[in-house]
Amino acid sequence: MTSRLNPDDQQHVDQYLQLPQHRVERRPFRPWMLLVVVLSAVIGLGLLSRLLSYLVL
Repeated sequence: MTSRLNPDDQQHVDQYLQLPQHRVERRPFRPWMLLVVVLSAVIGLGLLSRLLSYLVL
């Protein structure tokens, strides 16, 4: 995808993004870890709801 900025403006944007405060080191995205967290939350809330239903009824 090409930029709609003129080359001078694009150069200013590139310089701005190269500043140290805009360069944040991030860990790589791990989709399996996200899947584990979501599944454990769903299973945990399901078990909690069953426990509460047994206690109420």
